[in-house]
Parts: sequence; structure tokens; C-alpha cells
Amino acid sequence: MRVDCTGKTCPKPLIEARKAMRDAGPGEVIEILGDHGPSKKEIPMAVELLGQELLDIDESGGTWTIRIRKKA
Repeated sequence: MRVDCTGKTCPKPLIEARKAMRDAGPGEVIEILGDHGPSKKEIPMAVELLGQELLDIDESGGTWTIRIRKKA
């Protein structure tokens, strides 16, 4: 599942990420794309609080991709 939050600011990327984590099936990988700096920090914190698995954060050219695996 891919969620493009490019151009969106707080709290929209976090809301979209939480919705994707809720809707994903167990084991599914979610990619959140964005360019809002604070969201790059907030989303990983939410992943941890929700008990999901943060796979990686990749940043290139002012945009970032956060990959999350939904646990059962």
C-alpha cells in the first residue's frame, strides 16, 4: 500500500499514515511518501506507539519515504 502525502502538512500525513496502518492486512508493507519535515519524525513515533514495525526511512531530494510493516 502506498500513501502519497507530498505537499501536505500536519496533521494530514500522520492521519493518513494511521488510517493506512488500520486498513492494512497483517504483514502488509505500507509506504508513506511526503516532504513535511515534522511528519518524518511524528509518523515513526506513531508506528512505535501503535506496535507496528518501522522498516526504514529513506530521504532524497527533500522528500522522504517511510516503510512500515503491519503486525497481526
